[in-house]
Amino acid sequence: MGNMAMRNILFYNPVNIEVFKHLFASVAEEMGSTLRKTSFSANIKERRDFSCAIFNPSGQMVAQAAHIPVHLGSMPLSVISAIKEFSDPADPLRPGDMIILNDPFLGGTHLPDITLVAPVFLENDSSAPFGFVASRAHHADIGGMTPGSMPVSREIFQEGLIIPPLRFLRSGSVDSSVLKLITANVRTPVERKGDLFAQVGANLRGISRFHDIINRFGSDLVRQYMDHLITYAEQMTRKLIASLPDGAYRFTDYLDDDGFSTEPIPITATITLQSDHAVVDFTGSAPQQTGSINAVYAITVSAVYYVFRCLIGLDVPNNSGCLKPIQVIAPEGSVVNARQPAAVAGGNVETSQRIVDVLLGALAQVCPERIPAASQGTMNNLTIGGWDDKKHQYFTYYETIGGGTGAQDSAPGQAAVHSHMTNTLNTPIEAIEYTYPLRITHYGIRQGSGGIGRRPGGDGIRREIQVLNKCQVTVLSERRKFAPYGLSGGGNGACGKNLLIRHGEAIELDGKGSYFLNQGDILSIQTPGGGGYGAPDAPQNTQS
Repeated sequence: MGNMAMRNILFYNPVNIEVFKHLFASVAEEMGSTLRKTSFSANIKERRDFSCAIFNPSGQMVAQAAHIPVHLGSMPLSVISAIKEFSDPADPLRPGDMIILNDPFLGGTHLPDITLVAPVFLENDSSAPFGFVASRAHHADIGGMTPGSMPVSREIFQEGLIIPPLRFLRSGSVDSSVLKLITANVRTPVERKGDLFAQVGANLRGISRFHDIINRFGSDLVRQYMDHLITYAEQMTRKLIASLPDGAYRFTDYLDDDGFSTEPIPITATITLQSDHAVVDFTGSAPQQTGSINAVYAITVSAVYYVFRCLIGLDVPNNSGCLKPIQVIAPEGSVVNARQPAAVAGGNVETSQRIVDVLLGALAQVCPERIPAASQGTMNNLTIGGWDDKKHQYFTYYETIGGGTGAQDSAPGQAAVHSHMTNTLNTPIEAIEYTYPLRITHYGIRQGSGGIGRRPGGDGIRREIQVLNKCQVTVLSERRKFAPYGLSGGGNGACGKNLLIRHGEAIELDGKGSYFLNQGDILSIQTPGGGGYGAPDAPQNTQS
């Protein structure tokens, strides 16, 4: 059967919309599997702190695997930046090229997240890319003032090596100068090289699978479905917005502080719904801060994308179409759209979570039966680094720690899980103790930390780590002062707590800080619980 006949049979057939949706997503899933299996670091191999996606020629995302939500809206901006940087006709992108970048102000999130972008060409046409594949992975160190590159910093230059869009591969060969520059600026060069090559392998797998789909269905049909799936996601998002009552809904929540000042930092959002269009306006949010909790625009867009994508509820493709009916207004120079050279290491992980809480708080005024109370609202970022006396090499350990999720009208919150803008796993105790000079002395649920309510919030986690060598520890955490809110009469979740246990004495630490630990010291991270839903004495919902 010729391509034209197949096109007539398959053109926008609802069944084949599903077929192509899953075909494109499977490319990203296989990329992720390749990256996980070939990576060196526990952060990628065990925690799976990465995302993979495919894009059309203009850089719009066609499909992303079920990886990290905070990358949803930001990866397309990185791909677009890469396309713009290499648009010179005198030196265009060619088959076998790959572009590397991590600049947060060019669509990145924070410096440890390195993105590798590869063009996909038709096998008989190298004049222009047919599309792109990209992988983004959190590297456990990219240099900077503290091990793990997640410091309480004042400017981005303290946070690590900034990589603008550069050719990492040219015609299939790695640019050794770029690789040497990167490995010379990090504490764990062998691990970084291994993880970067794992990303190369993931992209090569994505290109191969992309070609398989094109060879099977023909380039014309594949191109049409790439475009149509974006349109389909846009239509479904418009349908969602149109189902909600028109109006303007405003909510404010607070970050604890920026690590330098003790002043709370307000984030305000007004969501205006009109017909099938939404405007999300962050006017009224705090100006950008001294410390590293500033979010770049890409992070704010990702949080908006995530919330509306969750509201759709259907198995709609994760692509750029979901954002087309939504206008995001984030004043430049604010904590949700910081200017260079603002410190941004924590904006990706902490401020993104608070943006979600604010958006859900506003939408709880529109459709309360569909919106949960606040989840833990932090990723509890922990980095530990130093010299490993037994292995005679530097080590850097990075972890985010789960907590409680917020309850909703139909169900209680979950205990001890990652929520909202993170989708990572925990690092198993065995992997930690095998890889690093660390010992886990306690790991369990923090009983009673979930908010009370007709539906109680989920409990947080208590994780205690003993260091076996002298090392430096940095903690970036939130919800140590402002508790996760309950809804409809439900109680707040418990705030989190960070403790240093030295010679049996517990010393309470700030939510953000960097500390030098001695051999035998124990760090205790106690994560927040989720908010409860409904007054505790209210009748149960018999329909749930």
